[in-house]
Amino acid sequence: MVSDLRHKIALSLLLALVVFAGLAIYGDVRALPTALARFRWGYLPLILGLTLINYALRFVKWEYYLRRLNVRGVPLGTSLAIFLSGFAFLLTPGKVGEVVKSYFLRGLAGVPMARTAPIIMAERLTDGVAMALLCTVGLTVGPAGQTWVLLGVTLGGLLALIVLAQWRSGALRLLGWGERLPLLGRFAHSLHQFYESAADLLRPRALLVAIAIGVVSWGMEGVAFYFVLRGLGVPPGVHLLQQAIFILAFATIIGAIVMMPGGLGGAEASIAGLLQLMVRTPETVAVAATLLIRFGTLWFGVGLGVAALSLNRRRLFESSAIGDQIADLQASSGHRPLTMDS
Repeated sequence: MVSDLRHKIALSLLLALVVFAGLAIYGDVRALPTALARFRWGYLPLILGLTLINYALRFVKWEYYLRRLNVRGVPLGTSLAIFLSGFAFLLTPGKVGEVVKSYFLRGLAGVPMARTAPIIMAERLTDGVAMALLCTVGLTVGPAGQTWVLLGVTLGGLLALIVLAQWRSGALRLLGWGERLPLLGRFAHSLHQFYESAADLLRPRALLVAIAIGVVSWGMEGVAFYFVLRGLGVPPGVHLLQQAIFILAFATIIGAIVMMPGGLGGAEASIAGLLQLMVRTPETVAVAATLLIRFGTLWFGVGLGVAALSLNRRRLFESSAIGDQIADLQASSGHRPLTMDS
């Protein structure tokens, strides 16, 4: 699993180089270094600090989800190592590589992946809704029509998932039908575990808590983008703050929709384009701002993830290898995977 993700990340890094090269050409390769040199680098600690607040709040949500699923016995430091290590796999389409967190949990706490994988799904879902809500500031500073459509589609999709997850009788019938299929039958127990966890995480109270955390946490990155623009000399003001929050949230959603690793290409094009359209920045300044905020968010996160993975490599991978051996033995003997309740 991990080796396959490494291959995908290597391809993603190559894609990133292509995206950055394209941005540099668009923003004028010769003028771009001058724009970056004029950036007020004293803002950088503040920008990274706001990004760290985002990560800290998202870790609170991670812990909240673990408690919801009654996953116990994982020390806080170990849980933080698992959470941060997931950032090393941000450069996968739709951030699906973050399922490695469930892989590590299985090895360290004996929790089946099917039980905790819905956490990754719930994180992506509630983050998306939080972004859509942050985009509502665009009703006054951005393209209102597109904002309403984005908000409507996101909230409509959320409502459909809630109804499906809470319609227990219908979901169990679908699972029962799937159990009779040759390919799905062998995964029947895991599918049931996945559904039970997803249903719990998508209950209204859990959703409200997670979305509230998401609005505040991702709002911090919007504020960080405001200070990137200030560092490049854009005049301050509440209007600029609204624009910064809207642009970053909207671009992040576009990046998720295009399903490229880390939103590469889609997010950068959206940020640079909206800066020119809404803030009226020159092309070079728009590209410089795009590079700086992506460094302070995406690449900063990837760096933290790689550092956490390197520092905890032996503990995480050795325990996961043991988990693989146990799962293989159980599968060969016909036993169901162990759960925390076993």
